[in-house]
Parts: sequence; structure tokens; C-alpha cells
Amino acid sequence: MRPVTLGVQSETDHLRQVIVHTPGAEMDMVSPLDREALLFEDILFLSHARKEHELMCAVFEKVIGQQDGVMQISTLLRESFDLEEARFSFIDQLCEASQGANLRAFEADLKRLSPNQLCHFALTGSSPLKIEAQPIPNLMFMRDLAAVVGDHIVLSHAATSARARESIIIDVVVHHHPAFADWSDNIIKLPKGVTFEGGDLLVASADTVVIGNSERTSFGGLVSVARALFKKTNIENVIMVSMPHERSCMHLDTVFTFAAPDECVAFPPLIDLNGLNNVATFSRNGGPELLATKMWHTLQEALEHHMGRGMSFMPCGGLDPLSQRREQWTDGANLFAVAPGVVLGYERNERTFATMAEAGYRVVTAEGFLSFYESSDFEPGEKMAIKLDGYELSRGRGGPRCMTMPIHRQTTG
Repeated sequence: MRPVTLGVQSETDHLRQVIVHTPGAEMDMVSPLDREALLFEDILFLSHARKEHELMCAVFEKVIGQQDGVMQISTLLRESFDLEEARFSFIDQLCEASQGANLRAFEADLKRLSPNQLCHFALTGSSPLKIEAQPIPNLMFMRDLAAVVGDHIVLSHAATSARARESIIIDVVVHHHPAFADWSDNIIKLPKGVTFEGGDLLVASADTVVIGNSERTSFGGLVSVARALFKKTNIENVIMVSMPHERSCMHLDTVFTFAAPDECVAFPPLIDLNGLNNVATFSRNGGPELLATKMWHTLQEALEHHMGRGMSFMPCGGLDPLSQRREQWTDGANLFAVAPGVVLGYERNERTFATMAEAGYRVVTAEGFLSFYESSDFEPGEKMAIKLDGYELSRGRGGPRCMTMPIHRQTTG
């Protein structure tokens, strides 16, 4: 596998490398009795979910157009486990995070597992040992494990114990996989006691990010991320969006995403163009440790000020309030841009796609997109909204942005 490149200056630049997780054996190990404890919404039909996810990855591969552009976290973890220090680091962190399960009693046994066995245990909780451990079905939502800002990667601090193992997995991969060897000085780890998940961070531009203070990202986590970015990157402004701490809008990207450099899709009841007075900016203001706060009437007002251009907000679900709530529930606002003005979303969100068509987007199916570019390379240009058949994937309550961790985008223009 070729070395990775860390570089994300925008939510909408041309995608060049992305980490994903196609659902696997862990998904078939979710019991209806444990579903809520695992933070999972439903029991997915694995074979169909895999086909839907593989179709999404095929679109990414066409857009990227080069080998190793789409990387599986399970492959990265398994390859990391070829190193004894990576296996031991994973086991030590897992024991520390699972003190109630008394995994320390099995530490020596875990260290004797083969790389394949340990990787299977990490994903499914299943092993030859007499350990009761849960699967991690939420691993398919790769976005929450980390966020790449500029040429740095901010590792998550999961807000719930059900996702703690995922945070350990990404920590082990970026610290031990050979593909990340050149980036050891560009890893940002947050202090203990705060929570942060990548679904709450959006890279608006080379000097501005938007972060949600949500159910999953604490105010302390947000401030810790802001201070780290001011110290280590070129970020000058962090726009904070305060959100209700509710499961239905657990991350900022469940109610707001970028479709193009000057266009967004937003859920009006929360990202209200009339203003909710819940938006503020923290700025570097001359030094990495000095945080100055400015309040804004709307998120649109804050973005237009910091980005120096007008921003268009397209309503998720269109103009009908019921449709807005129904389509936000099925991830209508959780779009993933693969290039400027080229986005993926779930086909079932018809009114969101109709709104985008009115704004000049050509609406196509994922199969149609791949057929059109079957014998040619993809080049950004025309605005497109690509419909993904995600009837099984959407039952997990996460859209295309939730399922992707872009680590490199090519700046255009």
C-alpha cells in the first residue's frame, strides 16, 4: 500500500484518498437485545448493506482514479497488527478503556492471539478466549473516528463506551501502520476528559472550520480542538454551532453539509436562516492560546464573513416542514461531496434531490454515474447529485458523509 497523504482544505475539493469500512461479520453479531446499548438503530441485512456500500466505494474509486484511493480500515488494522508493538498497544489501550470488563486478566492471552485473530476480535468481540465482548457495528460510520484538517489528523475521543474501541483502532492505525509513517508529528490527540467525534467538524476553507457542540462533542472537546488547530495548523477561525443534545441530531453533519464551495444543504428547524443565536467564532487573534469570541445571528452570516463570499443554503426535504423532518431522519442533510458540486446522498430523500435539481444539479443514480464514466476518467465540472440505493445502510442512521473519512482532497482553482 502506498503512503497516505494528509491534506484537506475544504469539504468539497476533489477526493483523492478516503478511509471506509464496508460492513462485515460484526454486523451479523448485533442482537436485538443489545441494539440500543450498541447505539445501533436496526438489524441490517448484511449482504444487501454490503452491496450498497460497495457501490458507493465504486463511485469513489472512479472519482479518485488511482490505486489505494479507497482504503478499508479493517485492512489497515490487520496490516498494523503485523507489528507486535501495534498489537500490544491496542491490547493495553483496550484493557485501560474496559476496566469494568476486567480484560487485564486476559492480557497475556490476548497478546498470544495471531494478527488475524486479534483483528477479528477487535471488530466482532469474538475470539477463542472466554471473553464477553460486543461487536462494533458503528465502525461503518468512519467519519466519527477522526477528522483531517489541513495536513493534520485530529483523533476522536468517543462520547460513549460503545464506540471506545473504534477510537483505539484509529489510534493504532495512524501510529503504527507504515502508510502513516511520515505523519507521526501531525497527529493531534486531545486531553482526557473531553469528547469529540469527527461528524461534528466540517472544513469550510483553508483557514476556517465549523464544529458542532453536540450530544457527542463537548464544549471542552470543541475548545481543545480549536486550541490544537490554532497551535499546529493554519486554521484562523473555528465557528461553533451549539446544538440540542439529542440522538436525532447527534452530530452537526446530520443537519448541515457542504455540497459546493458556495452551497450547503441544511435542516431548517435547526440551521435556521432566521437565526437561532447559537453560532459563535473562536479566532486565533494573534496567538494560538488567545481565543476571542464573536456571536453571529446565523451560520450563514458567519460563513459568508469568514469565507468572503455569498453562501446558498438548500433546505433538506424542501420547503414542507414534515418532509424536512422525515428526510433529515433518513440522512437527507448528510451529503458527501466527492468534488466541487458533486455529492452523494440516499435515493429515498426525493425532495432534497428535487431541491438540488432546482438549484442546477443534474440528478443521477450511482449506476448511471458509473455507466457514463465506464470508459473515461472523471473530471469535475458539471454539478451532480448522485443517488445511492441505501435502503439497508440508511437503517443504521448515517449517510454517505457519516460513512467516509476523507484524508486527502486535491485543491482546485
